[in-house]
Amino acid sequence: MIRTALCDLLGIKYPIIQGGMAWVSTAELAAAVSEAGGLGVLGSGAAPAEWLEEQIKRARSLTDKPFGVNVMLRSPFVEEVMAVLLKEPVAVVTTGAGNPGKYVPALRELGTRVIPVVSSTALARRLARGGVDALIAEGMESGGHIGELTTITLVPQVVDAVDIPVIAAGGFFDGRGLVAALALGAVGVQMGTRFMCASESTIHPRVKQFVIKARERDTTVTGASTGHPVRSLRNKLSKLYEEMERNGASSEEMERLGVGSLRLAMVDGDVEDGTVMAGQVASMVQKVQPAGEIINEIVTGAARLIGGLSQVVVNS
Repeated sequence: MIRTALCDLLGIKYPIIQGGMAWVSTAELAAAVSEAGGLGVLGSGAAPAEWLEEQIKRARSLTDKPFGVNVMLRSPFVEEVMAVLLKEPVAVVTTGAGNPGKYVPALRELGTRVIPVVSSTALARRLARGGVDALIAEGMESGGHIGELTTITLVPQVVDAVDIPVIAAGGFFDGRGLVAALALGAVGVQMGTRFMCASESTIHPRVKQFVIKARERDTTVTGASTGHPVRSLRNKLSKLYEEMERNGASSEEMERLGVGSLRLAMVDGDVEDGTVMAGQVASMVQKVQPAGEIINEIVTGAARLIGGLSQVVVNS
């Protein structure tokens, strides 16, 4: 019902990419999204290469559809992770927190599409010149590490700045968001927060309920003083971050506080002392439901809206 150039580029049915979230995007979730017609993405985060290789093999046992891997270029295991991706090629590699330029030729030689996440037009232009296949323009509404621009201002500027496909990310939840992204010039959307509450998501049930209970002002941004701002749901840990920043804590102190906090939340279910990275659409998530149902709602909602727009008459 909704097909764009992204579908042809990645060999998927619908122009929807599931964000590669560390400790969230495991084989079970990625495979379910791919089976439903989107692109599931494994989140390698700062995990060792052995974990990623196991997850790739697990995903292949669950789906024969294309799926991808997100690589955080600041990971201490990035070289080993890239070696795995050369040995066990996947359809798509998305990247964040750096420039993947030196890895692009080898990945593309294997047929892997390389799609970095960008938060500025300057970085978008630089990466486009480096031969990547597409870009994900991610606004500050998203969960996790964020930039300074909102999605609605960033996406059209990136679209105008490069001559490769652009996927919109940050603040997308349903069919209305998909249609809005297409209107901004994007060829599809990347969504993370909504898929946290997919039935196939293996994060702790307490985290899913924490997301479902979130209200519209329940996310906060911490770490701006370190140069690496992060959006998460408000809790005991985020309040401690805010207090440390007000008191002029150093980047090293802030980073030490965060070590292991994402795993503490997502795996162990500690939603007060752990970091629950989630975007501003968390307040729109109302229930746990299968990934296939989520994608169907998005696509049918977008198709219905586009059908309604086709009936609009503009008077000159």
